[in-house]
Amino acid sequence: MTQTRGIPQRLNIAQTAYWSVNHRVNSALPGYLIIASTKTTSDLSDLSSEALRSMGKVFAEIQRALTTLGAQRVYISRYGHSPGFPIHFHAIPIYPWVEDLFWQDERYRVLEQFANGPGETPTDGAELTLFVWREFCERADPPPIKGPSIVEIISTLRQSIKLS
Repeated sequence: MTQTRGIPQRLNIAQTAYWSVNHRVNSALPGYLIIASTKTTSDLSDLSSEALRSMGKVFAEIQRALTTLGAQRVYISRYGHSPGFPIHFHAIPIYPWVEDLFWQDERYRVLEQFANGPGETPTDGAELTLFVWREFCERADPPPIKGPSIVEIISTLRQSIKLS
């Protein structure tokens, strides 16, 4: 696999004609993946019908692979709006130990004041995504990892993700 759109080869995991999958460059959380269009566009409506059809299959395969690695939840979402990047989606694995760290960090209890009554669950994807971004992507000294390293996860995902 060669370097894809400036992503170091060591982070590339899989690719189809329409989608590439790599580990997020600045994430210390093993398995935080980026699923990017191989076409330079920031608009889903610019993608071909075949690319759009294959998107669901790619998402399902990524979720399956991350769940197999122990993620209790996998959030797949689009956030970016920076010019020059192809449309891409973040696949964020929430392992049990990640949620435990969230609950242990008192700084994130401030989020409870924004709720208007009790929710369906004690926390939600928005809060856990914020936690992952701040703690595993932006901190110079992220929390310790429990389980396989990024290198080990990438190796496992290269073997287990089947996009064809």
